[in-house]
Amino acid sequence: MTDTVQQPGLHSLSKSFEPAALEAHWGPEWEKRGYGKAGFRGTGRAQAGAPSFAIQLPPPNVTGTL
Repeated sequence: MTDTVQQPGLHSLSKSFEPAALEAHWGPEWEKRGYGKAGFRGTGRAQAGAPSFAIQLPPPNVTGTL
């Protein structure tokens, strides 16, 4: 048998998403860790020899129509 992990605000699932309790718990922790912090990360130019990639936007959906 495994131990269950206690997560505040997840005692039961509600019919709609109510983020307030989760944000109140996790928001300060995320800020402390620097998650989502904006900042300058480079020149915006590709580095020589760096692999390139492309992202298809918008992503395909279940019906195949937009």
